Amino acid sequence: MSTAPSPKAAPSPKAAPSPQAGPAAEARADDDWSDDRPGDDSNGDGGRADDGSTEDGWTDHGSTGDGWTDTDWSEDWTDETLALLRTLRAPHRRNRAKSVGFAVYCVILILIIWGGVPSLGLFLQASMGADYTGHGGDLLAAMPAGITAIGLVTFLLLVRDGLWRGPVVPPRAATDWLLIHPVRPRPVLRPWFWLSCAVAAFPGLVAAVGGMVALGLTVRTGLPAALGWCLLGGLCVPLLATCAALVVERSDRAARWVRRLTPYLTLLIIALAGQSALAVAGHPVRWLELVEMWSGPWGWAAIAALAPTSAAVAGGWVAAALLLVSTGAALVLADRAAATVPLARLRERARTAAGVLAALRTVELRSARLAVNSANGSTRQRRLRLPAPRRAWLVVPWRDTLALLRSPARLGRATVLTVPALLCAVLAHGAAGALSWLAAAVALTFGYLAVAQLLEPARIETDDVRRASWSPYPFAGLMLRHAIVPTLAGVLLGLACTGALLAAGTGPAAWLAPAAAPALVAAGLVNACRGVLRKDLMFSPAQGAGGGTGPMLFAAWYAAGPAVGVAALTPMFSSALRAGAVVPVAKAALMAVVVAVLLLRWAQARAAKMSRARAGESTP
Repeated sequence: MSTAPSPKAAPSPKAAPSPQAGPAAEARADDDWSDDRPGDDSNGDGGRADDGSTEDGWTDHGSTGDGWTDTDWSEDWTDETLALLRTLRAPHRRNRAKSVGFAVYCVILILIIWGGVPSLGLFLQASMGADYTGHGGDLLAAMPAGITAIGLVTFLLLVRDGLWRGPVVPPRAATDWLLIHPVRPRPVLRPWFWLSCAVAAFPGLVAAVGGMVALGLTVRTGLPAALGWCLLGGLCVPLLATCAALVVERSDRAARWVRRLTPYLTLLIIALAGQSALAVAGHPVRWLELVEMWSGPWGWAAIAALAPTSAAVAGGWVAAALLLVSTGAALVLADRAAATVPLARLRERARTAAGVLAALRTVELRSARLAVNSANGSTRQRRLRLPAPRRAWLVVPWRDTLALLRSPARLGRATVLTVPALLCAVLAHGAAGALSWLAAAVALTFGYLAVAQLLEPARIETDDVRRASWSPYPFAGLMLRHAIVPTLAGVLLGLACTGALLAAGTGPAAWLAPAAAPALVAAGLVNACRGVLRKDLMFSPAQGAGGGTGPMLFAAWYAAGPAVGVAALTPMFSSALRAGAVVPVAKAALMAVVVAVLLLRWAQARAAKMSRARAGESTP
């Protein structure tokens, strides 16, 4: 029969182990702490004294409301605790530093090989008489709206990252163990914020160097001046966006506004890209470009990049000062706010980030995407109802239509992705040779990505074939029925594109947009019926220690449907877009029908194989 442990006196601060203490001293300190926990007090009052303090020396005044406990500490052992942890984790830190150093070395080597050496060769050719200034006018025309669009993309990506991860996300060990102890959160959380700033600034630095090379070759701008002005936008915009992401991470209201504004910002970015293309084609709108460039930090970067060129906008130094002052003020405020992220939110973000990283390491891209969507709140559905169908064959289309209406974001993404597909098709129409083939392939790829947004009901069924037990159809037949609604929606989007092209004076080639939809939907259905990931293709002992062609084989298997569909349609669609006559367009449309039928048969075979595999697994 055990007896309750007798209460002990509060341990003296001198009894706490120092960072240099040995394992025996640490074990004795842990034993003392285990005996002095408030919950072990035999009086049943949790070790709380009359003055509100606990036996371990901390005074508990309740929660602050943001996840941290407001305590009046008699002693602050945060520095000693962190020093002890650094000592204990020194071997792991050295190994991690080696891994990070090797990754940085590989990235720098790739940048030098694929960027530095070709750029040096171009400058050498320019010094020997090669003239690249013929592209300078197009570059200067594209920069105002183009750089503004890139700045908005940077802000959108980073603040969207703040919806599920954010710039302040320590590892799970820190959130689940370290931060629940009486340590100050600021020394623990600040380094992770500055690490996020450094990671965000690195692509901006690379972009600034690329801008320097482009301006030096095409506009003959001095390299130091071009690099300095480009660095203003390349560094300040990502840092400001990281600070905005911290606001989103801390504030639920800011997160709601980001979710609401995302569709409109996406449309604005596409409009800016289209405006940049029109400016290159000789149709700039100067007053609109000025409004866009002075609208915020994303536009100030464009003013700064144009400052050392002949197309400089008045107020370049003002834009530079605004960028520097706003970035400095935002970093100071964000540095102070980094320690105020609620602990519960940090735990949730750390778990989500760990799950996404684990899914990416195992090439479970869909699992990673679902984890991100569930964390940033994009899986919420609207409650809408449709009259129930009276015919049995309409049940599957009815369910798919209802799912699409309850998740309008998918239809919105499909609509947005049709815009670059349309622009690339227009480029293929006016190009020749390999450029036309490339533009047609990119247009078909964007078209596939658009209709793939509408195939989520089929992907949900294939995640676990047992979910299809409600259907009276065989699993393969059910998958074919899931293609009805995406095909109709894709054809309607294609008809909308056709109407826009016909209004602009395009010929019969405009009818290729709806003709491609069934084949692209069938390609998406082939991908939806992949089944279990074939990781054995990537890690095969027969391929040697270097992996050989394993990653390429896995990529070919993973994207087999769209790869085959796009490759089969590109030649005839490119020819039809260049010719613009009725006969080539009709041949391309007929080819699209044949490809759609073949891909649907392939998807049906894959679905039948999935159902047989599941039945075999369930059989004892």
